[in-house]
Amino acid sequence: MKFIHLSDLHFGKKIKENSLQEDHLFILKEIIEIIKDEKPDAVLISGDVYDRSLPSVEAVTLFDDFITKLSLMKIPVLIISGNHDSAERLTFASRLLKNNRIFISRKYDGKAECVVLNDEYGEVNFYLLPFIKPAIVQQFYPDDKIESYTDAVRTAIKNMNVDFSKRNVLLSHQFVTGSQRSDSEELSVGGLDNVDSEVFKDFDYVALGHLHGPQTAGSEKIRYCGSPLKFSFSEVNQKKGLLVVELDENGFKSCRAVPLVPMRDMRKITGKYDELLLKKNYENMNLENFIHITLTDEDEIPDAFYKLRTIYKNLLTLEYDNLRTKSDSRFIPADSIKNLSPLERFDCLYEMQNNCPMNDEQKVFLEKLIESIWEEE
Repeated sequence: MKFIHLSDLHFGKKIKENSLQEDHLFILKEIIEIIKDEKPDAVLISGDVYDRSLPSVEAVTLFDDFITKLSLMKIPVLIISGNHDSAERLTFASRLLKNNRIFISRKYDGKAECVVLNDEYGEVNFYLLPFIKPAIVQQFYPDDKIESYTDAVRTAIKNMNVDFSKRNVLLSHQFVTGSQRSDSEELSVGGLDNVDSEVFKDFDYVALGHLHGPQTAGSEKIRYCGSPLKFSFSEVNQKKGLLVVELDENGFKSCRAVPLVPMRDMRKITGKYDELLLKKNYENMNLENFIHITLTDEDEIPDAFYKLRTIYKNLLTLEYDNLRTKSDSRFIPADSIKNLSPLERFDCLYEMQNNCPMNDEQKVFLEKLIESIWEEE
């Protein structure tokens, strides 16, 4: 059996108030073409279909269009809700959609839905486990000791009554201990949402969602496929794609990544302001990309963001990396400055804050300012 593993679509996502509607449309066309070429037996979507629990009209339209195209291709689609989704809203009309082989997990009610598909070797059981928290599972199993996310997932799996003598695939949307996060993901304080990969070890494949970087999670058959688009500059170096997974009569056989090329990528650029304005430094660059610029100038450039945006039109963030931004957390005792003049005291404060002394022009300006204040007094 061959199936495609997708997750973390985040329809409705915005980056610094920039809509990704066109980016999603572009990448979905690419995904559809890959599915046509691969001819999988199923498509798995492991949560975070939407970016918000109350999705926009545009986001719902994107999702509707996507699953409609998959339905017309007569491919079973299995979907679970993630932490960004509202399980109730995502499962609207799910009983009708089943008639078209679109299976969407209901809100967790103590059971995980099982979808059975067949290949030349027989049945494969797909278990749909939406995003869960310990408190949610505890209310259905009050006699179980559930103190962590690992306990919650273990209890949920135990009560699926899985026959592990058969081939079984699990869709889950959780953070597995040791996996690499990105800035665009919702974090839990202190890593309280960690789930030990050991709880998944008996499945033939675990299609994980939640983390945006493609990676294994303790085993080659426990994987995050990652998001199809980059949602933060911490993901600049990630290779986005989808996973094509194959099972044989004994279970997991292989997994390979198929890359996805976005309409607009993300790039980080570092340099001095004047250099970044030179045509030779940007003429071969895709200026449609989302850009983060780090300026290395020692002096702050007035309105640098807006001036640079005349060239890098999708510039989203700008920062400085220079002596002034490198704090060494120095502390100057009060006794050491009590005999200093106001100018010398300010000079000490300036150097502490900016990691470099005032220049001559700044000192002259400050002297005149101090004199004018004294004269007024």
